[in-house]
Amino acid sequence: MSIQAPETTQFYMTSPTPCPYLENREERKLFTHLIGRRSQGLHQMLADNGFRRSQNLVYRPNCEACSACMSARVVVKDFVPRKRHRRIMRANRDVQANIIPTEASEEQFELFLRYLEARHSGGGMTQMGEEDYQDMVEDTPVDSCLVEYRIGGSQHDAGQLIGVALTDNMADGYSMVYSFFDPDLPRRGLGNYMILDHIGRANGVGLDYLYLGYWVQNSAKMDYKSQFRPLQIQSVETGWQFLD
Repeated sequence: MSIQAPETTQFYMTSPTPCPYLENREERKLFTHLIGRRSQGLHQMLADNGFRRSQNLVYRPNCEACSACMSARVVVKDFVPRKRHRRIMRANRDVQANIIPTEASEEQFELFLRYLEARHSGGGMTQMGEEDYQDMVEDTPVDSCLVEYRIGGSQHDAGQLIGVALTDNMADGYSMVYSFFDPDLPRRGLGNYMILDHIGRANGVGLDYLYLGYWVQNSAKMDYKSQFRPLQIQSVETGWQFLD
């Protein structure tokens, strides 16, 4: 697939590093910077070609002899919750979602660290400090927001923070850049709940898609995304197609 980016856009390639999803493989990423007034439009165009955003960069896997990582998006108007989805929604009836500006807080960072320690212990992100987290949240050249999920709130108390989603507002949908949640509340299915909440929000305002990042064939870590159907995956060779 050709990428019709503006002529001034320069793309770069990372050096090979161990693949975080598939054993005995290496990954390389093609990336460019989002700078200036054209950032929003460039971001949208590249997202349609399978790129993802991280701070002021957009990237796409570009590995030799491997194309397992494919960008995934839910077609929200045709999504029908399954039995397990309805059960998750019932378990989280008491959750309040609040959309706020992309401003990092100490409360968010503490939850972020607890999530990483419980779910991604030993991963590269566990080395992030509070300033790194602040950069991840606030260094955005496009239209973004944070969605905070809380329980037990009242008129005088914001309640307990149990989940956060960093979300980009696209022309055709929402893109969940990164999300994390309280690992000590396992019965709620909070990761799936935040996806269901975003699907409902996108459908409620007439948007077409919810972008979920990469679905990786044969990766147990990414299998949960296939439960949100109809799901389209983006192949470099064929473009967007429905996951069978």
